[in-house]
Amino acid sequence: MPVYPENNSTPERLSPVFQRRIAHLNNLMMVVCDFTNGPAPEPDKPHSHPHEQITYVAEGELYLFLGEEKHHLHQGDVFTVPPDIPHCIQNISAFVRLIDCFSPIREDFLKK
Repeated sequence: MPVYPENNSTPERLSPVFQRRIAHLNNLMMVVCDFTNGPAPEPDKPHSHPHEQITYVAEGELYLFLGEEKHHLHQGDVFTVPPDIPHCIQNISAFVRLIDCFSPIREDFLKK
């Protein structure tokens, strides 16, 4: 399906404080991530993956931990994550919306 109207799709709720909506082609994936756990007392657990990632901060304020670096990000900021680099976030505002893009697609995000 080439069009994904927000009012015509149900987000996938992965926890009480996190939901996502996914769109993808063969080699590119976009994930709209909504977090409602801010302000968080500590960062999420760091993770890494073999995918290239570019993320747009659509709403909210957060800290990005990328390798050994810490960045304070706001609405409108963009960050990139090279493959296999440990990273995580810590939400500062009550609500954070991130638009993640991955290449290649995250097969682990797709419903089996």
